[in-house]
Amino acid sequence: MTNAPERSACFLLDEDAGEVKITYTPDTKVANAGMFIINKEDHTLGNLLRMQLLRNPEVRFSGYRIPHPLIHLVELKVQTSSGNVSPVEVVSAAIEDLSNESDHLETAARDALDKWRRNNAGQM
Repeated sequence: MTNAPERSACFLLDEDAGEVKITYTPDTKVANAGMFIINKEDHTLGNLLRMQLLRNPEVRFSGYRIPHPLIHLVELKVQTSSGNVSPVEVVSAAIEDLSNESDHLETAARDALDKWRRNNAGQM
């Protein structure tokens, strides 16, 4: 018997307790900016999103932080360069782009594995 939290509590949402995956709060001090709080994630997603956002010419600033190592939460700040595109739109586009890239990577890996298996079928 320990007082350690369940390992799954680091990545599974407790929907019964009302946990949500992502929330957005507009920044009242800076125009075209806001903060996304992404629950149950870590540096992997934070850095991927930040880098993908910085590829977009409409994004003026993108940065993230993990408030505490034991709290699985990413705070992602985004500022766009104009009022034409909102932070919500650029983050949504970045997530879609990352999803497409991961699908492409999976397809390429499966194709390479299938090719290797065909070429080395008799050697095993």
